[in-house]
Amino acid sequence: MAKIIWTRTDEAPLLATYSLKPIVEAFASNAGVEVETRDISVAGRILSLFPERVKDAAYAHDALAELGELTESPEANIIKLPNISASLVQLKKAIAELQSKGFDIPDYPDNPATDEERDILERYKTVTGSAVNPVLRQGNSDRRAPEAVKNFTRNHPHTMGEWSADSKTNVATMDADDFRHNEKSVIMDSDDTLSIKLVKADGSEDVLKPELKVLAGEVIDGTFMSAKALDAFLLDAVKRAKDEGVLFSAHLKATMMKVSDPIMFGHVVRAYFKDVYDKYGDQLLAAGLDGENGLGAILDSLSALDNGEEIRAAFEQGLIDGPDLAMVNSTRGITNLHVPSDVIVDASMPAMIRTSGHMWNADDQEQDTLAVLPDSSYAGIYQVVIDDCRANGAYDPTTMGTVPNVGLMAQKAEEYGSHDKTFKIPADGTVQVVNAAGDVLISHEVEAGDIWRACQTKDAPIQDWVKLAVDRARKSGMKTIFWLDETRAHDRNLISLVNKYLADLDTEGLDISIASPVEATRTTVQRMRAGEDTITVTGNVLRDYNTDLFPILELGTSAKMLSIVPLMAGGGLFETGAGGSAPKHVQQLQEENHLRWDSLGEFLALAESLRMEADHGNATAGVLADALDKATETVLEEGKSPSRKVGEIDNRGSHFYLALNWAEELAKQTDDASVAATFAPVAEALRANEETIAAELLDVQGSPADLGGYYLPDDAKTSAVMRPSATFNKIIDELAAK
Repeated sequence: MAKIIWTRTDEAPLLATYSLKPIVEAFASNAGVEVETRDISVAGRILSLFPERVKDAAYAHDALAELGELTESPEANIIKLPNISASLVQLKKAIAELQSKGFDIPDYPDNPATDEERDILERYKTVTGSAVNPVLRQGNSDRRAPEAVKNFTRNHPHTMGEWSADSKTNVATMDADDFRHNEKSVIMDSDDTLSIKLVKADGSEDVLKPELKVLAGEVIDGTFMSAKALDAFLLDAVKRAKDEGVLFSAHLKATMMKVSDPIMFGHVVRAYFKDVYDKYGDQLLAAGLDGENGLGAILDSLSALDNGEEIRAAFEQGLIDGPDLAMVNSTRGITNLHVPSDVIVDASMPAMIRTSGHMWNADDQEQDTLAVLPDSSYAGIYQVVIDDCRANGAYDPTTMGTVPNVGLMAQKAEEYGSHDKTFKIPADGTVQVVNAAGDVLISHEVEAGDIWRACQTKDAPIQDWVKLAVDRARKSGMKTIFWLDETRAHDRNLISLVNKYLADLDTEGLDISIASPVEATRTTVQRMRAGEDTITVTGNVLRDYNTDLFPILELGTSAKMLSIVPLMAGGGLFETGAGGSAPKHVQQLQEENHLRWDSLGEFLALAESLRMEADHGNATAGVLADALDKATETVLEEGKSPSRKVGEIDNRGSHFYLALNWAEELAKQTDDASVAATFAPVAEALRANEETIAAELLDVQGSPADLGGYYLPDDAKTSAVMRPSATFNKIIDELAAK
């Protein structure tokens, strides 16, 4: 039997799985397709770290490693839902919850003093940040808006905030001594084993990474962020926001870039509260309160200090004296600086641009904003879009063009693979990348506190990326732009390889070009306003940024994008959209039993997953895929997507209507009488009981829901919450038993 792997992840996508997966299993089983689950959630990954302590084999199993091996097989068919890229704060909360459930796992050792504690720390480090995606993404990214979704958006446009020509919203970024400006890059002539070391000012050496295996043709980068330059920039940005009367907001990716960006976040907190740290800094730093875990963690820990209330008052005065801070939750007093994982740049920036360039202030009012993005590598793309909106007004979803993306990400390509090669420099000196022969390939003069990192991009993924871009250009007929900047070291090497591999492919009649991210953004938004379509071909970080930026403007959310990863080994990974707002969805479910998570991304991914099985000879799977696409379009057109408001249709209701429309499409099949015969009674039963089922799904809303856990919900409790209609469940369960 063919097999689809449906990943168990976190937060709202996980809760939706309890409702949707039984439907998927029931329909797919009638096409000879089995749907299995693999747990790659934060909780699941934590428990798999300690097989010697966790006696239940199901919990001790390393499902992520298993799926990583599966991606190397042409049989791989994986539907990957959004997972938490855990910050340290989230990791510790998950550990505490698991311990409260009786799991014998150790505390997170902040200051490991023994070999055992150091081993525990190294294990836990593998869970934070982008731990999942680099393992599963053994292929490059093909992300685009399905035609049905694009047509629906044109007919039913989402709201867009009005832009004023005198808007003061802007981006602040560094112009020297950041990752972009300090970058050096080489292409390896042959396979080698590199080492990274710090030669300190006194001549002694610290080996930062003893072995870094590289392949011939691989692009190796090294760069650093100057701590002194960062501090100077941030102090200027704080003053600028105050002088201009705009909100101060920091936009980083502390969960994904789990070494560099948390450090930078700490610098932001200390810069904003400079007066506090000037007076109490020694005491705060000695207590580990450096801001890297956010202002919230500092305030929560002050009670342990003898003069904690005095320091708390100083922080409160700092909020009064400083520029207004952008708020995550004005009602609860949660600022932009409270939690590093609350404001993620790729989601927060386009949301701000869509909302008139505004974020929310402490009075729960919209206000112009200074968006602080320290590293200038890609900050310029947002400034271009802001300038365009300031000059020309908001975009029109009914007329704007579409902006698909082909992203280089296979085999840990580019910055997201750099966690184990990123270091906070302990002393002044020179960081060197040295080959096996002792030759220094890259070197930087650094100072204590600087952030140095190396990145690598293998040649085979680059070749695959270029080929995928050409394939998409030919199939779509769209103008296609490689976003690469010849003045940046990494991009300069990529440009040479792109030109080399383009020459080997048939590009006749195709409009393919190369431009810097800033120029490419300018061209893309001009074409978008004119209703013209443009494929953006980018590296891994820009892939992440662009596949939120343009879909949020174009479709209202990146969750409506079709995200296909053709695996280099021949299988497929089908991703299901973004999860940045998922925590708020969970909170609403817990408080009101209403889940506003939209599973549209899951619907789209499932259709492509079934279509892959059809390509492998399962014709019935193809019938299911085509019917599912039609059902999804009906769900959109009939307004059966989840509402944000309690008492109205939510995620569970949307799943019901998908099942109803899917069954009705299958019942109409003329090419496959067996499929029609199987699903006709299902369609009849669902339609006949529509009113009862809809009422059963709505009646449970309005009161708290008990999930039995956040990071590891109780299966029985959560299933009861997410499958509250006995009538619907009976029909689906009977279909599954056929």
